[in-house]
Amino acid sequence: MTRKDSRIGSDLPGAPALKLLTLNTHKGFTQFNRRFVLHELRDAVREVAADVVCLQEVVGVHHGHAARHANWPAQPQYRFLAEAIWGSVAYGGNAVYQEGHHGNAVLSKYPIVRYRNHDVSLSSLERRGILHCVLQLPPDQREVHVVCTHLSLRETHRLRQVHHLCSLVAAEVPPGAPLLVAGDFNDWRGRAHRVLQRDAGLGEAFVEQGGRPAVSFPARWPLLQLDRIYFRNARVLRCEVLQAKPWSRLSDHLPLYAEVALPG
Repeated sequence: MTRKDSRIGSDLPGAPALKLLTLNTHKGFTQFNRRFVLHELRDAVREVAADVVCLQEVVGVHHGHAARHANWPAQPQYRFLAEAIWGSVAYGGNAVYQEGHHGNAVLSKYPIVRYRNHDVSLSSLERRGILHCVLQLPPDQREVHVVCTHLSLRETHRLRQVHHLCSLVAAEVPPGAPLLVAGDFNDWRGRAHRVLQRDAGLGEAFVEQGGRPAVSFPARWPLLQLDRIYFRNARVLRCEVLQAKPWSRLSDHLPLYAEVALPG
């Protein structure tokens, strides 16, 4: 990667930074599963040129869809999206069924030196996971922790999963290490913020920049604040909900984008 790729902001010439994108891919289909749009989604994700991409509901294998759609990729969706751009990939399969499986994935232009998928499912009908990755950034090989998560629709389950996330951070992330947590929290009532701030020291990018979480669902007429980007030991330079075309036609969620400066 060039120096330009690994640093952003002309006013911060010496500050290492990351560009991060998070998106619930809806398994490569539009809202209500009307069209298979994974190829268009790949073009849009590549146009953003993020350093790290956090994906939820991304398919590893689905034999039924592969048989029905002529343009279904031969490799897992996360590898199809990453191909030739993001050289390091981690996947955590959460929902496993007869025809295949899907879950969370992290695509990175930097090496993912280790990762672990935490199964936080509390119901057989709703399989959820927290994918924790450790990235190594040049030139000093510093470690940056990235967590990609997809939490439950049920509030009681979701709050237990938030507490699990806080325990994970306490156990696996050093206090001084840069940490980014992104994904689909399904936290439309905003109950997670206080817990994550109090118990894990996490701030939220859009709250920091604009006073409230991003509105990201449903993609065509966004009303609910479901998706989040949290951070610790970092500084948010810019964040944005990507809602212009083609994004409103590529999933049932809109993607969130953030540029985050890391400690020098």
